[in-house]
Amino acid sequence: MLERKLLKERTQVTFVLPADIPPGAVSVVGDFNGWKPGAHTLEPRGDGKRAVTVALPAKGVHPFRYLAAGDHWFDDDHADGHDGANGLLHT
Repeated sequence: MLERKLLKERTQVTFVLPADIPPGAVSVVGDFNGWKPGAHTLEPRGDGKRAVTVALPAKGVHPFRYLAAGDHWFDDDHADGHDGANGLLHT
């Protein structure tokens, strides 16, 4: 799930997943972090889910995917679209 908060010239995007599906560590990777695994690792939050928040430039399109333990790549069903291999996030 994607949560968004519009700021002046940025969009604060929170990437949200269930606490244990998939099990183990999960990070979100995309053009906004140079596709670097572990740069934005989802952490537990009070509602029983895990999340990470990233501030992105407004009015842009950002490809992204999730990377879980065991080199398991997967997409977000709530992405704004797909470019074939990646989910797309419109800010």
